[in-house]
Amino acid sequence: MIESIKEIVRDHIQYKDQIKMLAKSDLIKTYRGAALGWSWAIIKPLITLFVFWFAFSVGLRSGKPVAGYSFFLWLVAGFLPWFFMQELITGGAACIRKYSPLVTKMKFPISIIPTYFNISHLYTHLALLVITIVLFAVSGHMPDIYLLQIPFYMLLMVAFFIVWALLAGMLSAISKDFQNLVNALSSAIFWMSGIIYNVEDIENTWIRVMLKFNPVTVISSGYRRAFIYKKWFWQDKVSLVCFSITFLIFLILALTVYKKLRKEIPDVL
Repeated sequence: MIESIKEIVRDHIQYKDQIKMLAKSDLIKTYRGAALGWSWAIIKPLITLFVFWFAFSVGLRSGKPVAGYSFFLWLVAGFLPWFFMQELITGGAACIRKYSPLVTKMKFPISIIPTYFNISHLYTHLALLVITIVLFAVSGHMPDIYLLQIPFYMLLMVAFFIVWALLAGMLSAISKDFQNLVNALSSAIFWMSGIIYNVEDIENTWIRVMLKFNPVTVISSGYRRAFIYKKWFWQDKVSLVCFSITFLIFLILALTVYKKLRKEIPDVL
């Protein structure tokens, strides 16, 4: 396992320039041919937010203010990281198969693909983050010191989903059934992650703690903690411990699978 870590780190150092180049290229290719270009990466999340705002604030009329913020702003704060994580849950699982020519024709290191795939979506996330901060400011909530912890949650998010994409990408490359399983579970992950409700409001302590083993829950709640509730990340030690345990488990699984399958995947693809 130590040798696998050394190999992955060595590949990232050796191909650091290619990672940046491929990340930008991936973002451009995704929206090539569209008149609005990569603006669709912003438009699609805005449409989703409008639909949920309309459903809860106009249709169901259950969108009450939260902690002095409108329900719409509360929704935006939680959805902001979800748009990134949603792409990485399903897209990360398909990334190695999607970019199979890099592996089969160019002998590109498999461990690099999840990294630049994450970075390409991080550009969009940063743009949405700026829009969110401006939206809060226009609504009368100026940026404050609590937003300084956003980079911390962003780092946790990117680190976890690089590991996830490496693990899920290799398993999906070996078996399409795994990719289909991930696609089937993506909706369940959304509804069980506290994106449209506050996990802390769940009365059952056992269920509340179990949900915090879901990295999506921890990250989404963390963004809301910075934007809405004005609390620091160290004030919720349970979430940090649960995230650390989950991350460590997935890291061990990813390294184990990488060690066993990295030489077989080019032949399978």
